[in-house]
Amino acid sequence: MASPPEPTRPHIEEHGVWPSTSANSFRQQYLAPADGTILHSYTSSEINALTSASDTSIPPNEVLTSFNSNTIMASTNEAEPIPNDEKTAVLSPADSQPKAVPAAVLDLTRTPTEKEIEIDEKAGEIGGFEPIKANTSNRPAKRPGVQSSTSGRMTEDDMFRALSRRKTNTSGRQGSFMTGDEAVSVEEEQAEIEKLMSRMFGRNRQNNSEEEKTRHVGLVFKNLTVKGMGLGAALQPTLSDPFLGLPRLLKGLFSGKKASGKPPIRTILNDFTGCVRPGQMLLVLGRPGSGCSTFLKVLANQRFGFESIDGDVTYGGTDAKEMGKHYRGEVVYNPEDDLHYATLSVKNTLEFALKTRTPGKSSRNEGESRNDYVKEFLRVVAKLFWIEHTMNTKVGNEFIRGVSGGEKKRVSIAEAMITKASTQCWDNSTRGLDASTALEYVQSLRSLTNMAHISTSVALYQAGESLYDLFDKIVLIDEGKCLYYGPTEEAAAYFEDLGFTRPQRWTTADFLTSVTDPHERKIKEGYENRIPRSATQFEATFQKSQMHDRNITDVREFEQEAEHQRQERLAARSKATKEKNYTLPFHKQVFACTHRQFLVMFGDPISLWGKWGGILFQALIVGSLFFNMPKTSAGVFTRGGVMFFMLLFNALLALAELTAAFSSRPILLKHKSFSFYRPAAYAIAQTVVDMPLVLVQVLIFDLVVYFMSDLARTPSQFFISLLILWIITMSMYSFFRAVGSLCASLDIATRITGVAIQALIVYTGYLVPPQKMHPWFKWLIWINPVQYGFEALMANEFHNLDIQCVAPYLVPEGPGASPQYQSCLIAGSQPGQTTVNGADYIMTAFTYTRAHLWRNFGIIVGFWLFFVFLTMIGMEIQKPNAGGGAVTIFKRGQAPKSVEQAMEKGDIPEDEEKKVAAAGDENLIEQDSTSSDSLQVVKGIARNESVFTYTNVNYTIPVDKGERKLLSDVQGFVRPGKLTALMGASGAGKTTLLNTLAQRINFGVVTGDFLVDGRPLPKSFQRATGFAEQMDVHEPTATIREALRFSALLRQPKEVPVEEKYAYCEKIIDLLEMRNIAGATIGKTGSGLNQEQRKRVTIGVELASKPELLMFLDEPTSGLDSGAAFNIVRFLRKLADSGQALLVTIHQPSSVLFEYFDELILLKSGGRVVYHGELGKDSRHLIDYFERNGAHKCPPRANPAEYMLEAIGAGDPTYQGKDWGDVWASSSEHEERTQEIQSMISNRRNASVSDGIRDDREYAMPLSTQVSTVVHRSFVAYWRTPEYMIGKFMLHMVTGLFNSFTFYHMGFETIDMQSRLFSIFMTLTISPPLIQQLQPRFLQFRNIYSSREANSKIYSWFALTVGAVAVEIPYSILAGTIYFQCWWWGAIGHHADKFDSAYTWMLLMLFELFYVGFGQAIASFSPNELLASLLVPVFFLFVVSFCGIVVPFAALPHFWQSWMYYLTPFRYLLSGFLSVAVHGRPVICSSNEFARFLPPPGQTCQSYTQSFIASAGGYVQNGSNGLCEFCQYANGDEFAAGFNVFYKDRWLDYGVFWAYCAFNFLVVFACSWLYLGGMKKIKRAFSPAARKKAKADKVASEKA
Repeated sequence: MASPPEPTRPHIEEHGVWPSTSANSFRQQYLAPADGTILHSYTSSEINALTSASDTSIPPNEVLTSFNSNTIMASTNEAEPIPNDEKTAVLSPADSQPKAVPAAVLDLTRTPTEKEIEIDEKAGEIGGFEPIKANTSNRPAKRPGVQSSTSGRMTEDDMFRALSRRKTNTSGRQGSFMTGDEAVSVEEEQAEIEKLMSRMFGRNRQNNSEEEKTRHVGLVFKNLTVKGMGLGAALQPTLSDPFLGLPRLLKGLFSGKKASGKPPIRTILNDFTGCVRPGQMLLVLGRPGSGCSTFLKVLANQRFGFESIDGDVTYGGTDAKEMGKHYRGEVVYNPEDDLHYATLSVKNTLEFALKTRTPGKSSRNEGESRNDYVKEFLRVVAKLFWIEHTMNTKVGNEFIRGVSGGEKKRVSIAEAMITKASTQCWDNSTRGLDASTALEYVQSLRSLTNMAHISTSVALYQAGESLYDLFDKIVLIDEGKCLYYGPTEEAAAYFEDLGFTRPQRWTTADFLTSVTDPHERKIKEGYENRIPRSATQFEATFQKSQMHDRNITDVREFEQEAEHQRQERLAARSKATKEKNYTLPFHKQVFACTHRQFLVMFGDPISLWGKWGGILFQALIVGSLFFNMPKTSAGVFTRGGVMFFMLLFNALLALAELTAAFSSRPILLKHKSFSFYRPAAYAIAQTVVDMPLVLVQVLIFDLVVYFMSDLARTPSQFFISLLILWIITMSMYSFFRAVGSLCASLDIATRITGVAIQALIVYTGYLVPPQKMHPWFKWLIWINPVQYGFEALMANEFHNLDIQCVAPYLVPEGPGASPQYQSCLIAGSQPGQTTVNGADYIMTAFTYTRAHLWRNFGIIVGFWLFFVFLTMIGMEIQKPNAGGGAVTIFKRGQAPKSVEQAMEKGDIPEDEEKKVAAAGDENLIEQDSTSSDSLQVVKGIARNESVFTYTNVNYTIPVDKGERKLLSDVQGFVRPGKLTALMGASGAGKTTLLNTLAQRINFGVVTGDFLVDGRPLPKSFQRATGFAEQMDVHEPTATIREALRFSALLRQPKEVPVEEKYAYCEKIIDLLEMRNIAGATIGKTGSGLNQEQRKRVTIGVELASKPELLMFLDEPTSGLDSGAAFNIVRFLRKLADSGQALLVTIHQPSSVLFEYFDELILLKSGGRVVYHGELGKDSRHLIDYFERNGAHKCPPRANPAEYMLEAIGAGDPTYQGKDWGDVWASSSEHEERTQEIQSMISNRRNASVSDGIRDDREYAMPLSTQVSTVVHRSFVAYWRTPEYMIGKFMLHMVTGLFNSFTFYHMGFETIDMQSRLFSIFMTLTISPPLIQQLQPRFLQFRNIYSSREANSKIYSWFALTVGAVAVEIPYSILAGTIYFQCWWWGAIGHHADKFDSAYTWMLLMLFELFYVGFGQAIASFSPNELLASLLVPVFFLFVVSFCGIVVPFAALPHFWQSWMYYLTPFRYLLSGFLSVAVHGRPVICSSNEFARFLPPPGQTCQSYTQSFIASAGGYVQNGSNGLCEFCQYANGDEFAAGFNVFYKDRWLDYGVFWAYCAFNFLVVFACSWLYLGGMKKIKRAFSPAARKKAKADKVASEKA
């Protein structure tokens, strides 16, 4: 059926895009005209019928006013019939469409029907509503194309018809697209929502609710100016900065240059004035970095981090300070990211929000309980935001599968609706959503704004026309200046009047953003010298404009209304509503948070059970290590060891809390700003949840270890042990959590805990007995809760234990020795007794007593409560990140002169790119991609000549029960000089096809023919093609120039001289238009390049390789604002014009961007082609194809990209139309394409082949060049990451000094020999935190390689691994030397000779190499940082447990002693260290270390013990009272022999440890190879199918 002409709209006709059908039908259903006319959902035929039957006596221009809930405002325009086009019939707002609804439709003189009377009564019960799109009272009385308006009401029938939009595709399928059944279903749904909404937002609830009567609705800001720290530019920090800081400072002072001290203050927002009335939506437009986020944060009363905020912001007449103090819950800021607990279901997430925001009894309906309110509201939001089907699905994140991105956005909106906040600000929340999902999102916000009668401000970077039309007002920001503030429908006209032209098909939002960009803006003829150019000029122009005056008038009028509202609020205020920060009392917040935390924990059962399983496994290892300890002197040392181990293991398990504390912090801050609960309530809730969970893990560990090691088996002693372990673990959990809550970043917290753990371990009393502690650190035992726990456990175990003395502790022993002339070598023994009382032993050895047991328990509880209190304080004072602009970071010496001068003066450098653009504004405006200058740059870029074809491409992947086809019989080509778009709905297979064509599929089965110039793909194909990933993955410390040179050096053929490669990079920099920032480092988001610049670098890196064949680009405009997207596509057009072949996937582009493409490949779900061919001018070829094959006609100004997707039913699960895949397969166009491909193949096969395609090398450069280039880049990266290196050096320095001063200048007593051993042991324990530091660096290198560089065949896995390993070694050796100097001379080495010191240094350097290799080996087979960090303690426990320190060699169970002892590398390290530390040192026992006994009558001490000393060692001396005093060791070597350590083996130990270091690095290389493709090669080698395919490929290649 032919479509009649659409209604004329002067404004749109001249400049803009006529929105798609979906947008039109949405507009009809959703938006009230500016003059208050209500657009009922009459069909076109009904309207025409009514028109023909209308009473002609009604004057055409009569203005109808004054209405109730069943009376409606009518337009002042003449009534005319509406054209009857069922596909595109639209009633648009009156301010942009002269033709209005016929007066007959709105005849207010006729008698109302029964239905209307019923609606009227219902409206009286429930309460009237504001118009769907709220009207402003500040519109001019007369302005062309804009009607004057007054505020109006509408019926609830209209309300719910408008608000119950289910999905965009449904809204787009009104009229002929909707079946009868669907229409009935929608009607039923609307009726249900109407009923529900009347209960939540109706007049009945408002009348009964104190909360509703005291809301602060409406937002006013006057002369708002925000200042913050902002450099704009900074120099890249390096490792030399700490050392060169002082010389640079002095140089600056003498040269007269200002030293860079405190960064300058910059104005982020300047003099903003306006208001957002209740029921209005404000669109905040601006390019990234212009100040949009700051504007929203300040409107949402988030004022932390700015230097100053001047001006007034009031909420319903109440100032910001009072709102922040008493009514924080009424103002909400929603960050860009959706912050939710991933393991909670959608229902639990929303239920929790509802429970914390359920109003008191006085604000609920009569007889309505809290549960009723929660259930009712939950049903409402679930239906309204179309998330009923997701209620039991987890929210999810990148690791946990959950709801989709669009659904997650809707959960965020529902959460905000629950707050009933009167002012809501949303920051760029559509990022990453496709156009249809983004539209649904903004529609949901529109619903929320209307229903809850709130003020909503939203920042969007890409706003299509259908999104733009949903807003009432708009503010345009550039460089912190206000360029426009006023009604959305007048914004475009305002800038047109200034002298800017709006190109055809540009959306209003694109046009508005373009005026801020010198590259983009188009100027009317004759206005070249009259338009404002800088942000300051735009601001000055706006402040002189009539629009600004009207804005001021609007603010004054609303302030009067707000004052009236404030008086009413004061009258209605009661004690309950005097303060509205938190709805629930504190104890109920704790209950709610506790319940939520249990759900969070149990929502991830795999992690929980995995953790408990890991604890059980480690408990079995520890239990077997201390298996069946004897209740004799042989088991005394190990009995203390097992206590120490049990305490330490459970305490260190709590370290994981540190990471968790930081990962959940953004959610906590969001919930705090939403006023769900006090952070202190969350701190208590976490502790309450810990209680049972910690009890379970302690029970698992204690049950196994306690009974396997045969500790005291009485119920009281077991349960006391359990209690002490539980309370100490709880206090350690709270300690680490307190540290996390009080530190600004994980990095700082890790440094603090690194030192704290050393103190906790050493000052427990086990490694260093209290009496041997030095006074400067002894105070640590009084503030160490673990020490109190250790004393309690030891006293509990030993107090009633009688220790039987056995050899070798029984002295003297042998023939002729009898008990009355023997003694025991352990502390607390009595002369002539062979048993020692346990209580005496712990009192003598440790000064412990059981009398302290419950005192210690009380002290630990006190520590625990103190740490919980600290956590509460820390969480309460946490603030979101400080406000400030993004920073461009330049390499020292490569910043442009203007930037360097500005930094020297302490000024704020301008945006370099913007400044360059503005300087040549006049020239640039006239230039386009075909201008002579642009072409000059483009000419130097390598052209492609080859044609890439692919036929019969199929791709299947295995799924649970069988296989799934992702691509089906796809064919096509990409040719030079053409820009080809690859499109389809989400899930159609766009990225899959792109990866398949680029030969990047590593999973599943791909079949089909891929040919270059009719020949099979060369081995160099991946290197000879460019692939710009969607994610911009780069080495963050590299500059733009370095990134390009790295790519050119390793990807262009080795025959090309290096100078030529680098010169080519300079051409690319010019083409990228990045000459002035070529010396800037890429950085990370926020500090470094912005999103658009990063995208250009991604494309530039691929161009630098001189791709011989073609370039693939995956979603190059994703996440960019409209201006940046336009720049990227304009740049791609330049490349295509230079002769490049480009295949680009792109998400629903605007019609302007779509026009830049030459050809299109369109896919439908299932990976089937539905169109492939040229687009033609204005996409005529494409549109003709669809219209010819039965699609509805495309309106002349519709966006073809939206039209074609709608035509094929993309993204519509209820689509019942024809299968366009079949239509294409049987079309003549498909036949033409097939013949064209075949002719291309045969023609190109005979063409000459370029050297690049003949080049069959996998990598362009030899391995030596790859290795040297990658190693150089690694060293540069480390040099420019001073925080990592300084952290490493500081950890070595602090732990070295701590170790040194703990064991300072040890003497020669037996305990000093033991202290030497434990000082060495402490040296070994520094490795886990160092490993945790280095693993993320290794994984970062690997991630960059695996995600981009491996697929492009830039360099091999071997070069990557060498680079990652080599860079750590020199720094580790330097750090190890620092540690040696801090530790050795103070602790052990002050009596050592040169050899001992040199040997120890050499062994320590090996230890440094060992932990680097050990940490990287674990990382090399770990998929991510989290798993790598979890595996470190598991492996370290194994390595340390069996080395002979925790349990001496003699006491090890035979099973472990026979193999594991010899297998553990630390056994050789310990042996080497200890052998030289004690060799040749005499042992001089202190008075409490002697075993005292009487010699038999007639014998001297020497004669009595002579034979015993000859076999066992030691020495004897005469003591007082005729007693003999026996010392166990005569020298250090005898002490070492007790640990199976011998000086003669020192070089053997050194050699074996070398082998372990080499083995670690071998594992790094082997696992890296396996992880980065080796495993796939092994599988392929053994796969019959793969072998068959390889054989077939070989045959095909030979034929070709």
